[in-house]
Amino acid sequence: MPYINIKLNVPKSEELKKTIVEIVLKNSEGILKRKREVTSILVEFVSFEDWFINDKNCKTFYLDIKITKGTTTKDEKQEFIKNIFDEFKELLGDISNVSYIKIDEINGDCWGFDGTTQEFKYYESLKCK
Repeated sequence: MPYINIKLNVPKSEELKKTIVEIVLKNSEGILKRKREVTSILVEFVSFEDWFINDKNCKTFYLDIKITKGTTTKDEKQEFIKNIFDEFKELLGDISNVSYIKIDEINGDCWGFDGTTQEFKYYESLKCK
């Protein structure tokens, strides 16, 4: 499971949204080893005029992904950040280098889905072995 929020200040398009979701799913599954079926993604388009870097409007994006702490290596996180930036730059064109990707690692006892925490799911999985 991750929860992923993506904000972009480019013109909204359903095709672009679908491509962004596929890029993020591919990288979260392939690099971070996250399951697609429990990945939640929110894509938001923000007005170009409302987003500033320093005092200038620039084409940019922000991606915030929440994952369970201790389930991903530093190398995997670095590869994820690099791949997302490179693929978004290829897709969106001339974007600012000040386009942020943030990985939040949350303790397993502090979040979950289906009414149970990630930590509870882990301990339940041990009982089945």
